[in-house]
Amino acid sequence: MVGNMIALVSQSRLARRLAEVGECLKRLREDLAVTEEQCLHFDELAEDARIRALVSETPFAEHQHREAACHAQSMARHKARLREDIQNLEAQQDLLLDKYSSDA
Repeated sequence: MVGNMIALVSQSRLARRLAEVGECLKRLREDLAVTEEQCLHFDELAEDARIRALVSETPFAEHQHREAACHAQSMARHKARLREDIQNLEAQQDLLLDKYSSDA
């Protein structure tokens, strides 16, 4: 009887943790979708600034290009971190699901 209660508590904790991980994954995936759109936007801005810098050959245009490229790179790093976080949570979710199914 005590073993059954421990198993139920363990199952309850696993279920709660699975729900938490699922919610976190949902938020991260939403953030990733927004970030991917922003990356496209910043990449376009950087490319436009690069072309303007090539055509105008002014220090100001080159500065704008470097600044736009820096923003685009920053967003790309953010996107990579989000993808890594998602992969880590998916792996954690898989482990929790395995444990949940083996305890059932």
